[in-house]
Amino acid sequence: MLRAVVIDDIEKIRKENIAIIKATCPTISIIGQAESVASGIKLIKQLTPDLVFLDVEMADGTGFDLLQKLNPIGFKVIFITGYEDFAIRAFRFSAIDYLLKPLDSKELLDAVKKAEDSLSKEVFDMKLHNLFTNLERPKNLQKLVLKTSDKIYSVNIQDIINCESDKNYTTFYFINAPKLVVSTNLKEYETLLSPHNFFRTHKSHLINMAYFDHFIKSEGGNTIIMKNKSSIPLSVRKKEEFLVLLDSL
Repeated sequence: MLRAVVIDDIEKIRKENIAIIKATCPTISIIGQAESVASGIKLIKQLTPDLVFLDVEMADGTGFDLLQKLNPIGFKVIFITGYEDFAIRAFRFSAIDYLLKPLDSKELLDAVKKAEDSLSKEVFDMKLHNLFTNLERPKNLQKLVLKTSDKIYSVNIQDIINCESDKNYTTFYFINAPKLVVSTNLKEYETLLSPHNFFRTHKSHLINMAYFDHFIKSEGGNTIIMKNKSSIPLSVRKKEEFLVLLDSL
């Protein structure tokens, strides 16, 4: 049984979330609730919960502020947000789970199970550090958490040259580091990285335009040459979009 607290600044939503958690998650015992960053810090220090359901945006600050003031963190966290644009990209870059308001029972169960089965405290601390770093850094200096079969890495997105997919696996190639293979499909990374000057050239390839060198047109197919001399195919259906992108650079 996990001892949990719920922190949200809107009483109606807080009560609704507690009711859903109690009805959906028999392994969770709600031992307290708070309505702000300040009261949340006091509650956590007083009750030392195993799990915190934490709102992102509150009247006196953010859930991130709360965590930074409690460091080191001796509990697991499930973030809850109604601000899709504000936090979700940061969570996804850091491989941190979150729930959107209003809570969905299936997603809640999945998040709780992940919290129960979660990796070591050191891994969670690394993910949080990555999250806090990204919140403070400019857009072009973000870090991305990548999980391979045996390790978890925090990489600078500006060091990624290109990504290549093979079914449900994606291989990352870097400017000055060995390649990494992760068990996540390329579509997920296209969504994350496209706002950071990455372009999907082909169903199996995503490139960082910062490392684009030149483009070769031929009867056998179109090819993009990167600055590290690697060759990336450009599909016929992506050619026009790519040429428009080149004109805008």
